Amino acid sequence: MTQFNSQLTTESAQRTDIDEQWWKEAAVYQIYPRSFNDSDGDGVGDIPGITEKADYLDDLGVDVVWLCPVYESPNADNGYDISDYRSIMDEFGTMADWEELLAELHARDIRLIMDLVVNHTSKQHEWFQQSRRREGEFEDYYHWVDGTPDEPPNNWKSVFGGPAWTYDEERGQWYLHLFDPEQPDLNWRNPDVRDAITEMVTWWLEKGIDGFRLDAIDHLSKADGYPDGDPDEPIVGVEHFSHGPRLPEYLDELAAAFEDYDTMTVGEMGGADIEQVDDFAGDDGLDMIFQFEHMGIDAGPDGPWDPEQFGEWELGDLKEIISQQQNQIDWPTLFFGNHDQPRPVSRFGDESYHAESATLIATLLLTLRGTPYIYQGEEIGMTNNEFDGLEEIDDPMTVGAVDDLIADGVVDSYEEVADLVNYQSRDHARTPMQWDDTENADFTDENPWFDLNENFDEINVEALRSDADSIWQHYQDLIDLRQAEDVLVYGDYDLLLPDHDQFYAYQRTLDDERFVIVLNWSNEPATFDADVEAIDSEILISNYSDSPSTPSGEAFRPYEAVVYRC
Repeated sequence: MTQFNSQLTTESAQRTDIDEQWWKEAAVYQIYPRSFNDSDGDGVGDIPGITEKADYLDDLGVDVVWLCPVYESPNADNGYDISDYRSIMDEFGTMADWEELLAELHARDIRLIMDLVVNHTSKQHEWFQQSRRREGEFEDYYHWVDGTPDEPPNNWKSVFGGPAWTYDEERGQWYLHLFDPEQPDLNWRNPDVRDAITEMVTWWLEKGIDGFRLDAIDHLSKADGYPDGDPDEPIVGVEHFSHGPRLPEYLDELAAAFEDYDTMTVGEMGGADIEQVDDFAGDDGLDMIFQFEHMGIDAGPDGPWDPEQFGEWELGDLKEIISQQQNQIDWPTLFFGNHDQPRPVSRFGDESYHAESATLIATLLLTLRGTPYIYQGEEIGMTNNEFDGLEEIDDPMTVGAVDDLIADGVVDSYEEVADLVNYQSRDHARTPMQWDDTENADFTDENPWFDLNENFDEINVEALRSDADSIWQHYQDLIDLRQAEDVLVYGDYDLLLPDHDQFYAYQRTLDDERFVIVLNWSNEPATFDADVEAIDSEILISNYSDSPSTPSGEAFRPYEAVVYRC
């Protein structure tokens, strides 16, 4: 097994009141392989393309790569519909390519966690094919319910829009799919299913990976009897298929598979309240949970696909939610983007202050308590794209949401929701990585599978790496600082100026170490009027070249972000 260099400082290693874990000290970089780097010129990113960029990841300073699904898949949902858990999709390469990637990352002290989908599989998975034929132990591997072909078992809606049930003519029953019809939900009530998942998880761990990100893990337990859902909920039925009664049991059983391995595990729980997180993470569960409350502050009353109200948010709400996460969750996950979210700088920043707001968001991400997750392209401030019509959209969630709005009579055409799509679509995160300003941004030699953002001639890795004051350099500096300073990992968090409508400021303290982080999250100057006893303060990182040497009573410029040692 690969041995990794410890990042623990001598001082922290001598402390006995800190629960030190390598995954707490790590900066994680998420890779969406289809859009990262194409090595063979077919327009689709692949595993050898990631291996080619191993030195890039090492230079950036990240400790863990989270690899989105590369398993065999028909791609109804870009790899999140797995047809064979133990094979690699041909477009991405071979198992030998994957093994080389693992070796090259480990050689650089970078760990690898795999994205794993166990709520559902592809319809093309052999388990489903055998289940629809009622073959042996596989008969009850999925949720099958009797009924006539014209009447679904209940009113549950899919997360991707439309009914959550599809009638299967071959079996003569309805099957449940909380996402696309090509993604039938596994029946976790069946112990054979749980055993099969555990066996598969162990198989990957034995290959030397360092853990898993577990997709849609809050949906494993469904209510018995499949009762109708509240029709007024944005996703009808969610109260019956999210955080079900047996979820703790299922997650505890799954977590037991990791006990003999030095792993990092993080579960995606889109509907988890802050108070629920520690019920599923900790000593007997997963290490961390993705909690999304801060990602919903810009949604309307009817959810993120509310065409009447979207995109408006208040800094006070963001501060309140993040502060709750910091103070109430044992170990938070830190993120403002991923493969399912619009680009943070377009969503929470200001493209008129592109570099300043991108580096401000980075400063918050990498100085809070918790494990930070950087999604590919965030380190150069990649922005949202512009989609002129639904035909340009690849994301089944976006297409389903628009189809539902039209079918329900909320809107008459795409044109009425074009602004919403261009704000909300998951496809913003899936435009190819922008490496340089040459044709196709050096992502591929041929036509890319998805159109690039037109601003790649200005926003690209090559341009930013050559600039000592760039967004990329700011990320690298912040990662280095976090790895060098225990207070940024294990220190307490205290919010400053909670009612201020421009500043997000807080301090991190550990023993006699104290850092103060000041962020002017606005496009107007503001004076910082909190007394932080910072007479001998030292600037460690700033996104302006001449920031105030001490915060108290000083004026901060638009989107100015400064980390002080006080």
